[in-house]
Amino acid sequence: MKKKMRGIKIIMFVALIFGAIACTDHKQATVKIQAKSDIQYTCPMHPQILEDHPGSCPICGMTLVKKSGQASEGAGISLNTVLQPVNSSVISSVNAITPEEKEIPVSILANGYLDFDARTFNNIASRFSGRIEKLYIKYAFQEIHKGQRIFDVYSPDLVTAQQDLIYLAKNSQQETALINAARQKLTLLGMTYEQINQVLKTGKAFYNLPVYSRYEGHVHDTQHSQMESVTTGANASFSNNLPLAVKEGMFVQKGQTLFNVVDPHMLWAVIKIDPSAISAVKLNQTVTITLPDIPGKIINAKVNFIEPVLENGDKSTSIRVYLINMDHALKVNSLVKAEIQTGKKSGLWIPRSAVVDLGRTRIVWLKQGALFRAHEVSTGIMNGNEIQVTKGLMQTDSLASNAQYLTDSESFIKTKGNE
Repeated sequence: MKKKMRGIKIIMFVALIFGAIACTDHKQATVKIQAKSDIQYTCPMHPQILEDHPGSCPICGMTLVKKSGQASEGAGISLNTVLQPVNSSVISSVNAITPEEKEIPVSILANGYLDFDARTFNNIASRFSGRIEKLYIKYAFQEIHKGQRIFDVYSPDLVTAQQDLIYLAKNSQQETALINAARQKLTLLGMTYEQINQVLKTGKAFYNLPVYSRYEGHVHDTQHSQMESVTTGANASFSNNLPLAVKEGMFVQKGQTLFNVVDPHMLWAVIKIDPSAISAVKLNQTVTITLPDIPGKIINAKVNFIEPVLENGDKSTSIRVYLINMDHALKVNSLVKAEIQTGKKSGLWIPRSAVVDLGRTRIVWLKQGALFRAHEVSTGIMNGNEIQVTKGLMQTDSLASNAQYLTDSESFIKTKGNE
């Protein structure tokens, strides 16, 4: 009997122990559930929205974040921390970053256009007065080659000079000085040695003298020429370059420019550089050019010339990049994009999103405990998505990765020393 009573006592003791353990687990679970329900989520843009679970703001659709200063976070934010002026400090859970001390390659991005290389411009002018009897080039952009016959001209002055040479050769062969002077005169008027020898051989003058091109390229009319646009600063409209103004039967004066010849194999890219970046541009720097009209085409070149003056009404500085266009794939007036490698720059670098430009000043949000406080900095050059900080930050500082996220558009931001 005693043994039976002792067994019953042992069973009751074990039951009490398990009951206590179960009660403790229930209390802990209740505490956990209660703690979980105490966590609140709010919208950064609409703080009146409070939810006990993650989700989206019913007003703007922004993702809800945990409300700052909750006991469940263990942040221990004091009332003095919360009661800070909102135009100089912000409580937020935005990600914090630190500046990076590094050396990175720096480049300048700019836009421009293609143009003819003015170094290849050549004029074809009349060396004597006369009438054009036959014209062998008819339209603008017609391709001509060196030595090609371009027109025949009748000139009374040239006929007279040929007849003088014929007379001297027949009647005064001993007057070599006079004969050589007559030959030299015809040479200066544009006749070739072969033509002069033929005149002496046949004893007949050329009444319609053929004129040959000394240049190779495309023909442009003088009244629409690119040469004129360069000297006057006007933009020529090549799309309106109609048939040439020079016609058969026209009388031309001595020294009159009839055509311009432009080499289409030589172009230059005119790149417009922002005034804030021009100080970093030097001659012979590497330039990578891409064309929106020709996807996939990349041209590697260098800075060949920096224009010393500004165009009227344009504050940007132009640079020239000389290009070879042997396959005629590049078209004049096409838009181009250029990336100019200006070297490497060392310093403190932060994302551009971490800086707010207030016009005269730039600020970042420094993390100080649970607060982000507005802090003025000085910045240098920008490279892609990064910006150099020249003053106001140290490598050990922690700051908000997105400064605009913390900036209230309806408040004035005040920094220390400017309050």
